[in-house]
Amino acid sequence: MVMGTSVLSLRIDHDLLERLRDHAAKRGMSVQDYVVRTLIRDDFDQRFQTAVEETERFYGSPGSGDGDQVRPNAGIR
Repeated sequence: MVMGTSVLSLRIDHDLLERLRDHAAKRGMSVQDYVVRTLIRDDFDQRFQTAVEETERFYGSPGSGDGDQVRPNAGIR
């Protein structure tokens, strides 16, 4: 897999840009880095949620009455 960079140009509201600058400054980041990290985190959250849903379909969701199913965390404290 070849990784490269591309340019994405956005036109955003002044107030939103100021809020992004504030959030980025609190973390010692540039606005660009802050936005990229936010997008990466959101992508991870979506992939994680999909994995949880697939696991629940495989093992049965908690409280679904699938008492015979073994939970992936069975016996782990």
